[in-house]
Amino acid sequence: MPQIVRTLDEALAPITDGCVLAVPRESAGVAMEATRALIRRGAKRLTLIALPTSSLQADMMIGSGCVETLETSAVSLGEFGLAPRFSAAVIAGTIRMKDATCPALHAAFQAAEKGVPFMPLRGLIGSDVLAHRPDWKTIDNPFDSDDPIVLLPAIAPDVALFHAPMADSAGNVWIGRQRELVTMAHAAQKTVVTVEKMFDGDLLADPQLAAGTLPGFYVETVAVAERGAWPLPLPDHYVWDAEHLAEYAKMAATADGFADYLQRYVYARQAA
Repeated sequence: MPQIVRTLDEALAPITDGCVLAVPRESAGVAMEATRALIRRGAKRLTLIALPTSSLQADMMIGSGCVETLETSAVSLGEFGLAPRFSAAVIAGTIRMKDATCPALHAAFQAAEKGVPFMPLRGLIGSDVLAHRPDWKTIDNPFDSDDPIVLLPAIAPDVALFHAPMADSAGNVWIGRQRELVTMAHAAQKTVVTVEKMFDGDLLADPQLAAGTLPGFYVETVAVAERGAWPLPLPDHYVWDAEHLAEYAKMAATADGFADYLQRYVYARQAA
């Protein structure tokens, strides 16, 4: 039975140091208020898997020393430029980077979702990525000849973390059209969700909302965090805060500037 908890710290208890943490792409419902809480807590040695890309969330967690290993297909601030703390960490070799592609990550999560040990994928053949991923195996198609195919090991994270519009008292979570969140929750051992608000009723009993609802038996904890994706967007609810993201890109360009950013927008927010 999912726990509907009062505080972020309670909700984030399943995310322990050293665990494998899955997070969604920057526009699918990123739990940024929860991310700030993890940074304040001093989370360490995380293996962070972004399905399939990340931006501010990964950059802040890497800059704060939370991440030991990162697996994703891209980390970027988009129109605001490179992700500065991610770039600095890769250059300095302070994180282990596992390069992937968007289809490869989706396929690996789908393998865990289906309860199978691997998923085949053809599109990686001929790419340079294979040279850097010894855990991906190329075999001959057993049903044909001269037809190589890549096998990707299933990704079954310890915890999936995301932000959604609402949940009900049974822990059912309305995710709308962001279907990759379902795959993440199916693949993960536990799922932690922050939401904008609680829904008064049963989401699965509402014919207009049921199809976009993740059933509560896939969810471990739920906590309310209003505007919990800020400064990133929450689809169909609010857009990204371009002014803030531009400020972050400028401040995080240096280690000292990033430290000032954390003091102003992570630690000071908690004190307030």
